[in-house]
Amino acid sequence: MHKLAALGGEKFRKEPYPVWPVFDQKEFNAIQELIQSGRWGGAPFPGPKSVEFSNGFLEMQGGNFAVPMINGTVTMEVALRAAGIGWGDEVIVPAYTFQATASAPMAAGAIPVFVDIDPQSYCIDAKKIRQAITPRTKAIIPVHLGANVADMDAIMAIADEFDLVVVEDAAHAHGAQWDGNGAGTIGDFGSFSFQSSKILTTGEGGMLICRDANMAERAASIIDCGRAKDAQKLNFSMGTNYRLPELQAALGIVGLKRFPEQMAQRQASMDYLEESLSVFEGVRLLKRDLRHTRRSFYRYIFAIDPQIFNASHFAVCYALNAEGIPTYAGYPAMHRYDLFQPKLSRLPVPSAFPEYFDFEHMRFPMAEKASQEEAVWVNESIFRDGQRGVDDLVSALQKVKNHPDGLAFIDRRITEKYGNNIPETITLEI
Repeated sequence: MHKLAALGGEKFRKEPYPVWPVFDQKEFNAIQELIQSGRWGGAPFPGPKSVEFSNGFLEMQGGNFAVPMINGTVTMEVALRAAGIGWGDEVIVPAYTFQATASAPMAAGAIPVFVDIDPQSYCIDAKKIRQAITPRTKAIIPVHLGANVADMDAIMAIADEFDLVVVEDAAHAHGAQWDGNGAGTIGDFGSFSFQSSKILTTGEGGMLICRDANMAERAASIIDCGRAKDAQKLNFSMGTNYRLPELQAALGIVGLKRFPEQMAQRQASMDYLEESLSVFEGVRLLKRDLRHTRRSFYRYIFAIDPQIFNASHFAVCYALNAEGIPTYAGYPAMHRYDLFQPKLSRLPVPSAFPEYFDFEHMRFPMAEKASQEEAVWVNESIFRDGQRGVDDLVSALQKVKNHPDGLAFIDRRITEKYGNNIPETITLEI
């Protein structure tokens, strides 16, 4: 087969995959109507579009109460604050996730405590949560990742035993279900992101699903500058402006109407991909829990065997991208993550509790293996191109695997340029 495109060969797929976000005249009409209404921002909260979007999201995802917010990071911060979690409290988070999962507790004054992941799912290892619990522990933030949902049965059992709050980070799991219940509706709170690349997007935005009416009321007060949400109780809070603008809500309403069809399309393509990769030497599929009754995903993740490919996942993803297949090596483990710099934040938590941020002496073997060697994150656009899009991914992966010497060369160049501090976007001159 011809040499790798990354080394000057012919690109395998020349046609780009479908663009994101998807839009048509419906978005233009919605925004025009909104502009003409004169009600653009989030105040007074909640606006009519925010209410409509929140109700529509609950209808799709399930859950009791929904509070729309400006993004899917403050949703987690607000959830913790609404639950009374703050200064010096510990919040357990997985060691393999986007930096927001760890920075949100710090914004609330709490301390993120990292726990390693289950190598079969890449979600937090529920068996290791118990070992991390101390008298300071007040909450757990499990993350649903890569077409998988964390083991919510085990997590909720631990939370009930130790009286812990559970905030599900479901930023990647719009539409997913665990045992028939929507992701984000099982814990006390469910946090969702509508950032521009998410599978349901408003450009920026977030939604917090709350199990309890009182918690929803407190969350709504916090994001609306502390305004009381019950005129009789006058229950003010210490808040700020995290309101979702009506412009974003209007886009979300249109996006919700498209979402079921897009989710079904991705799921069908994912099933087809798993059939193909199940017999692909050097590839390991992450294990699907049978309690995960409906799958929906932001990025699909599988693992490669670096020994068989003769290179790390960094080189494999670099080569696949050069072949026209959009992939990503994923997040670094949190204690090695350039975007997570608590000591540079000037927040009081790192200086007051330095022992929690001694990253040099932390070890999370499974998170490190995923982030340094084996995880391949597949862009959702591939799954909206049907079987052809999946076939091109599998064929390009086979082409890449057939060039172990080329991959090893790319791997060496990456190491020479970046050492152990490899960024999210790799650029090489070869």
